[in-house]
Amino acid sequence: MTPRILVLAGSLRAASLNKMLAREAATLARAAGAEVTLIDLKDFPLPIYDGDVEVADGLPANARKLKDLFIAHHGIIVACPEYNAGMTAVLKNVIDWVSRQHGDESGTVPYEGKVVGLCSAAGGQFAGIRSMEAARNVLMNLGCLVVPKRLGIARANQAFDEAGRLKDPQLVTGLDAVVKQVVQVAGALHA
Repeated sequence: MTPRILVLAGSLRAASLNKMLAREAATLARAAGAEVTLIDLKDFPLPIYDGDVEVADGLPANARKLKDLFIAHHGIIVACPEYNAGMTAVLKNVIDWVSRQHGDESGTVPYEGKVVGLCSAAGGQFAGIRSMEAARNVLMNLGCLVVPKRLGIARANQAFDEAGRLKDPQLVTGLDAVVKQVVQVAGALHA
């Protein structure tokens, strides 16, 4: 069975370092034998989660589209930017909207049994470790299996070339290890 892997970055900025990292992860996942869907969260605008909005208007159409994407994939690779020592508001907002119950469908359906890999390209010296840890805690609480391998890139503004590719072969090897672990575990669990 070919594992289906969803890849995304928790950033909206066009020139996001984490979008570059997500593209690299998607390329490596395809090379590892996965069927890959790379998405840009900018294509799925959502209001900030508000229970009153949900009651009045129901689940936003883009939240349903994202839920369907999460459900259709065996694994997810998330490039986690770090803002003020935590995960981004856009990433948390997506996680929250996707976790909402819809009709008879439990809110955990998009997450339960999903194999997740985390990586981060951060401008600071902590390499996005705090953001990845925050994402890990939330995703595990929702029923995801977050693989132990992860990659944090410090001072990431120097890590990519003009084409948006990682310059350091050791970083490529580290990212490949995360990706392969997601692909292998997702393939084994969903065989």
